[in-house]
Amino acid sequence: MEIIEGPSVVTKPERPTAGIRTVTPFRGMFAVRDKLMANLFERLDAAGVGYGPVFFRLHVVDMDGDMDIEVGAVTETPVAGDERVRPGVLPAGRYAALTYVNHGRRANGTLIDWANAEGLTFDRVTGPRGDEFGCRYEAYLTDPRTERMKTRWQIELAIRLLAQ
Repeated sequence: MEIIEGPSVVTKPERPTAGIRTVTPFRGMFAVRDKLMANLFERLDAAGVGYGPVFFRLHVVDMDGDMDIEVGAVTETPVAGDERVRPGVLPAGRYAALTYVNHGRRANGTLIDWANAEGLTFDRVTGPRGDEFGCRYEAYLTDPRTERMKTRWQIELAIRLLAQ
């Protein structure tokens, strides 16, 4: 894993999004992500929607059960959506963040360990479905359509912190 920037605390504004949300087991989750990403590109491009980085958001994390995930894109303006693609937001707030290349699992561990060492508290509630996050995502700064090698993607990992 190569860390390009961070870890650090960053403040982000609210950003409009369009996304496809689903629940899937952890095993096979990334294959589901890839299919949803292709579907999202197709739908947004066909609708003429202007969009920025595509992201993979983890709403609920349960590594031994089901993951509540969303594949989305930051849009230039709010969108109406359709039967599959729904409008949403990446909420404003303070985030623990880093940008990395390769080894997402190690990057997540690095960011979580750093935040814990800094005494930072994530916007997270542990419930019967797993860890429910106020906002946890990976934004693909490298366009997956132009770089097929996932090990070369630059990815921003961000987890929202509790408001102080």
